[in-house]
Amino acid sequence: MRRPIHILAAVASAMIVAGGLAVAAPSSADESHSHGSQSAAPQPSCTEAEKKILAAAGDNFASACAPGNDIAKLGVNNPAVEAGEAEGTPNLHLVANLPKSGAFTPTSALNSDLAFQGHYAFAGNYNGFNVIDIKKPSKPKLVTQVVCPGAQNDISVHGDLLVLSVDSSRSNNTCDNVAQSAAIKESWEGIRVFDISNPAQPAYVAAVETKCGSHTHSLAPSKDGKAVYAYVSSYGPRPEFPDCQPPHDKISVVKIPTKAPATAAVVNEPVLFPDGGYTNTAGCHDITTYPSKDIAAGACMGDGILMDISDRENPVVTERVRDTENFAFWHSATFNNIGTKVVFTDELGGGGAATCNPEVGPKRGANGIYDIEGTDLVFKSYYKIPRTQSNTENCVAHNGSLIPVKGKDIMVQAWYQGGISVFDFTDSANPKEIAWFDRGPFEDTTTIAGPWSTYYYNGYIYSNEIQRGFDVFDLRDPRVASAKKVRFDELNVQAQPSY
Repeated sequence: MRRPIHILAAVASAMIVAGGLAVAAPSSADESHSHGSQSAAPQPSCTEAEKKILAAAGDNFASACAPGNDIAKLGVNNPAVEAGEAEGTPNLHLVANLPKSGAFTPTSALNSDLAFQGHYAFAGNYNGFNVIDIKKPSKPKLVTQVVCPGAQNDISVHGDLLVLSVDSSRSNNTCDNVAQSAAIKESWEGIRVFDISNPAQPAYVAAVETKCGSHTHSLAPSKDGKAVYAYVSSYGPRPEFPDCQPPHDKISVVKIPTKAPATAAVVNEPVLFPDGGYTNTAGCHDITTYPSKDIAAGACMGDGILMDISDRENPVVTERVRDTENFAFWHSATFNNIGTKVVFTDELGGGGAATCNPEVGPKRGANGIYDIEGTDLVFKSYYKIPRTQSNTENCVAHNGSLIPVKGKDIMVQAWYQGGISVFDFTDSANPKEIAWFDRGPFEDTTTIAGPWSTYYYNGYIYSNEIQRGFDVFDLRDPRVASAKKVRFDELNVQAQPSY
């Protein structure tokens, strides 16, 4: 069975306070994959037992054990927000919070990603997903909770379909399962598909096994509208895993017919890095598609890439970029609206470390902003929240979305226990923060917490806080006022729409 996340955090917190947490770019058999861990050499910063706990928690937390450069020798600091308090700019207001409940209450049940359709939010959790009525944003209501364990339950919606990513080896492909070693051939992980034609009663209709599971996925509808493709990102190959063999420099393309989702199947496994990528690349962590422009951007551990997805079943890498100085783990990507820029995130410390402090500095664990010039990705600047977080607060760049202001490039983003930040990167070389909200350290300072995903949808900002629940914010600022008028029928941030 999985170890509780509070054990993971206790390990990470102890290493941080002791001042010996070390992080490098991910290894060739990345330890973050929830199949298990691999011995790190030379001089790992965790014991074997600690690494197994971190690896079992999923996401990229176990990279806190990777050998290499010391993240920081942390001393006493002065966090921007003290425990028990919440602060922020006067233009950003928390208007509602829906606490975790039911099977999602334990600290081991992490809230994860978000998707939206009509007046519903679909909120992932390591134990399943919630359907939340947001018709009145200031009074969100839980419609139903679907218990279906399988980290990390990255979530997307398309029409009557909902897709979940499962990146932990399970005893079977149903929702009635337990963790089971990936060394057992019969174990399963991949994507699950639900029918949400009645959002109050989601129905499980399909399961597709994918190599190394599905850490994340991103949707791209077919051009004839008869199917939707899921680009599945996964990693962590090991010789003893029969369904996750090295090398694994690939993604899985799953075709899901919209009228017959039960027939969903893998239709391609394109190798994106035939040369193995930058030393450590063993798959991608996340891909953002921009279907209307036939392009995608991939954050692939050691590489950032652009892809041509005009042929949905055969994506082609058109550009690769690396940052061997400041990026540890290429985690996610966001285009600007006109598709001339990409914001890549670096998940230094895997989401389990305190990296928002002067010791780490402003260029590591940050966003990298790149302009697309012709076919080239050209680095312009880094952006990182300027506030110091306490030594017990896991903090690093994480999931965010554009705020739909025409003619401007403005983004809202989650920073785990660094809270949320709204920044303007219209001038790629000089990004500027325009709003923020941050809570002090979580009550149990040995627990992973903070916003996992923070997205703008139809006039409000919604944030899935790992421990505290589902937050709703109202941003009132003349620089983003026009965004209130932009409406989407559906929003998957990793399948980027235009506005």
